[in-house]
Amino acid sequence: MGVARTSSSQGRKTVTTSDLVGLRIKTVRRQRGLSQAQLAHPELSDSYVSLIESGKRTPTPAVLELLAQKLDCSLSYLINGVTAEQMEDIELALGYARLALENGEVNEARTRYIELLSNNNLTGLTSLRQDTEFGLALAHEACGDVDEAISILLSLRDEELSPERRIEVAMVLCRAYRDSERLTEAVEVGERMLVGNERLPWTDQLVELGATLLSAYYQRGDLLRARQFAAELLNAADVLGTPRAIVAANWNASSVANITGHDEEALSFAERAMAVQVENGQPRAIARMRLALLQKRLRARPHEAQAVRDALRAAVAEFEQTSTSQIDRARVHVELAYAEYMTGDLDKAVEHALIGRELLPEFGHALGAEAGLLLGRIYGSVGRADEAAGHTASVRDWLTPLPDSRRSASTWYATAETMEQLGDSDGTVEAYQRALACVGL
Repeated sequence: MGVARTSSSQGRKTVTTSDLVGLRIKTVRRQRGLSQAQLAHPELSDSYVSLIESGKRTPTPAVLELLAQKLDCSLSYLINGVTAEQMEDIELALGYARLALENGEVNEARTRYIELLSNNNLTGLTSLRQDTEFGLALAHEACGDVDEAISILLSLRDEELSPERRIEVAMVLCRAYRDSERLTEAVEVGERMLVGNERLPWTDQLVELGATLLSAYYQRGDLLRARQFAAELLNAADVLGTPRAIVAANWNASSVANITGHDEEALSFAERAMAVQVENGQPRAIARMRLALLQKRLRARPHEAQAVRDALRAAVAEFEQTSTSQIDRARVHVELAYAEYMTGDLDKAVEHALIGRELLPEFGHALGAEAGLLLGRIYGSVGRADEAAGHTASVRDWLTPLPDSRRSASTWYATAETMEQLGDSDGTVEAYQRALACVGL
């Protein structure tokens, strides 16, 4: 058995799992009023029991089960220090927290995970404790507290994890960095797992991680690498032939095609991914993909704006009922604002742009800049110049804290065009300069 914990005092003996098991056996034996010989007879020798109790021998599973029967205690207690009833309570509480997260009750889920982590019985249950911390990171992400989610994930990444859990942690961490516009860190996390001679063979989980890495590539403007990696992911998905791999690879290939101006090809990839996702995916993933598909349709086929608007109105309710993050919910409101603007309902467009912006962390997010820019255009279209100028100027506050990226460059460029229409010549020049700086010019 492995090391349970290490003392910080120099020279003090490291306490191993075998020590703890032996100590529990000794404690229960004494509580039962038995000697080592009485506990051992007739199956074991008293010297063997002594070695187990002192941590010098690691009992086999069969011996542990025998000792649990003779001591009239649960096997779970000897191994983990908790009774079967306590273990059942922990697993039940963890199940409730997961269910709350899946049902979109994200604050309730976060509370349940935090309460569970305060349970002292969880301390020695490494796997369950890691499950709980990972769930809490997902709940923080869904509540919009991405920094706290990142902190937990970084701590987990430093532990000894199963291969599956290590990939999951990397995927969510990569996504959290990407959604925080920390694209260099997102790429570093993904490449740490996927690039190099020691990379594992492709699996569903690795293709999904690769898809997250791919989105970080194209968001920061590395389109050559994005095109190459998109083709690699599509090939991997075709070989695997599994729904998860097909969805992840096709969806992100769609985004790359969209960025490079192949709109209809992008929709074809996206619709293939969506068809598979609806049949096999989880509610959160389906909701997020549906929103992104509607975004692509709105830009590729503006003549379908009314149908997209109706679908986005339904998506608002769908997002509220699933464990999408606060940033995801902001995104659906801002996208609905665009659709309302394109179909002429300016009051609704303003309402949803403001809701979306309020859901975001204060400044430092491109989506907030896009909402402010849309509000500037709306007010400018009805002659309310002062309000238009104020909202357009707010774009600077949202974008300035962000690192340079393709998305920031695009938003600065659109801001420059809007300021030019509003007659703000100084602001126009500054915005064009910022757009050029974001692409290294």
